[in-house]
Amino acid sequence: MARYTGPVCRLCRREGTKLFLKGDRCTSGKCAIDRRSAAPGQHGAANKKVREYGMQLREKQKTRRYYGVLEKQFVNYFEEADRKEGMTGENLICLLERRLDNVVYRMGFAASHKEARQLVLHGHFTVNGKKVNIPSLIVKAGDEIAVKEASRASEKFKALAESAATHTAPKWLEVKADAFTAKVVALPAREDVDFDFNEQLIVELYSK
Repeated sequence: MARYTGPVCRLCRREGTKLFLKGDRCTSGKCAIDRRSAAPGQHGAANKKVREYGMQLREKQKTRRYYGVLEKQFVNYFEEADRKEGMTGENLICLLERRLDNVVYRMGFAASHKEARQLVLHGHFTVNGKKVNIPSLIVKAGDEIAVKEASRASEKFKALAESAATHTAPKWLEVKADAFTAKVVALPAREDVDFDFNEQLIVELYSK
């Protein structure tokens, strides 16, 4: 399965914002953005005039990298969002939020999207009682996501459950950390996503 394996701190520096790709490290003094805010590369610190296309491209790259999605996957999500009724940009963010790895991250059972993806790949979660190891699975309203029974006794998941108990989940998820479960009570709305996206720039980019 294809995935990005390069240094992730460079991605945050390139986009000029924290993408929280390394969990707790991103909120510590070791964060690359806090230490070196310039873009990576020999000319990263140079002042460059950003044109309209550049702004649109950077917004698309920032969104794609935040959710850990490769280019072809992202294009497929956009095309699906464009086919749905309503605002294409909002539909796109809603689809990305409903990925299973993102749901595990929003539950508080992973420190980053990357960790959530790994946990799902290793088969630690179930959806409606069935084991699932596909991070890109799109959940629906009414779905119940749970840590697999065999995994709950591990020290790793006990620690994650304690962390999830103090984590603030979005209102479209009903999380019961002590039971290792969460339920999708509604589809995520645009206002439920607290990360700074400008999805209209992405729509303009793909509409050229």
